[in-house]
Amino acid sequence: MGPKIDFPFVKFNNGICFPAFGLGTWGSKGQKVTEVINYAIDIGYRHFDCASVYLNEKYIGNAIAQKLKEGHIKREDIYITSKLWNTHHSKCYILPALKKTLNDLRIDYIDLYLIHWPMAYKDGDVLFPMGKNKKILYGDTKFTETWKELEKYVCQGLIKSIGVANFNSKQLEELMKEAKIKPVNNQVECHPYLTQRKLQEYCNSKDIVLTAYSPLGSPARPWVKVGDPVVLEDKTLKEIAKKYKKDVAQILIRYQIERGNIVIPKSETKIRIESNSKIFDFDLCCDDIEEIDELNINERFVHLKNVRDHKDYPFNIEY
Repeated sequence: MGPKIDFPFVKFNNGICFPAFGLGTWGSKGQKVTEVINYAIDIGYRHFDCASVYLNEKYIGNAIAQKLKEGHIKREDIYITSKLWNTHHSKCYILPALKKTLNDLRIDYIDLYLIHWPMAYKDGDVLFPMGKNKKILYGDTKFTETWKELEKYVCQGLIKSIGVANFNSKQLEELMKEAKIKPVNNQVECHPYLTQRKLQEYCNSKDIVLTAYSPLGSPARPWVKVGDPVVLEDKTLKEIAKKYKKDVAQILIRYQIERGNIVIPKSETKIRIESNSKIFDFDLCCDDIEEIDELNINERFVHLKNVRDHKDYPFNIEY
């Protein structure tokens, strides 16, 4: 068996415990992601954040299957998050999409399944359906209807926990008015330049755990522009890192843990994957957390401005 899990867990509102630290897989492609997952499991990672739209779940599944076959881990030792994409919100598309993810990952159930965005696109298997004007075509399905269908597959055992991603507080409120199963999680962009404090306070009040994606400020995003703020280069964060004899990335990851959030930094470099996990041997003092909070400028790096006219676009309100 692999190393004992030393990472802390959070408890969802359904009573299930889930690792507070995991590995993001967005942008990792082909055989490279298989190698990354293999190495991460070897050094003790047990939580992997996936999504069908990342187009790499087959390669992740190969790594997991290999480690299970070797006896390095048991299925109950690992925690897999995946997400339902925007073109699969209609009832007739949800189960096929879920089954494809299960088949690709080579597992019998998903530990945490999220509605990736509240916005429905035109139904079908084209991930980004475009009209003649090269604008994404939208669907009519409301996320509350998608949620009701997902609840069925929790009851059938295909999903252990369900949640959402990129939802604002009003959308969560609307969802919970109709939900029989309460969402356990809201996965959102979160880092010192976008602290999401108000959204986190709202989620905490509803017993919904917040997961921070892009906790390092998404430095490798394909659409980065010259002059964009770079979280990892922030002078204040560098000073705090120096104080703790850590690097800035470790401070950023620890910052989310201190706040009670799940955090899923992404890396494809073995040294970085290992370094990112070494954040449980220190605590940030309250003054340093407050100083990091003060860096907030509501700078969103993952904004999908090309669909901001969608009726369910989540970033038109404060939180």
